[in-house]
Amino acid sequence: MNIKFEIIDLVPDPLLVIRKVTSVNDLPQEIGKAYHQIAAYLNELGEQPAGVPFVAYYNLDMENLDVEMGFPVAKELPGQGNITPARMPAVRAATFTHIGPYQDMSAGYEAINHWLAEQKEEPTGVVYEYYYNSPAEVPETELMTKVLFLLK
Repeated sequence: MNIKFEIIDLVPDPLLVIRKVTSVNDLPQEIGKAYHQIAAYLNELGEQPAGVPFVAYYNLDMENLDVEMGFPVAKELPGQGNITPARMPAVRAATFTHIGPYQDMSAGYEAINHWLAEQKEEPTGVVYEYYYNSPAEVPETELMTKVLFLLK
């Protein structure tokens, strides 16, 4: 496996998000619903996403995943219903890009955890995944996901 890891500084860009607790089995449907709902709201506002969609994972409890799904936006926007404004935390993060099926990402997660230990860096436990394309657009082997591990 040839994965390049790097540490970057995140800037507090504005976001629109939906936070939810769900099971891993229901996650794909919940992500789809959240992205659709936020995109429709942005359209109502006459706005566009300022980047690709993401999911932030606040835990790894597969039956009760605490996730935040959303989009970066160009400016602060008001929330509506369960859509809330947020900001990307202004912290350092370790990152890598995964190419291929989502189910194959665990090797990258294991490798970055090992690399972080070698670097004497400690993750907070919050992980962001940015989805540059989707299975509806490209074959699974071409899926591109950027993963960020927030650091203490």
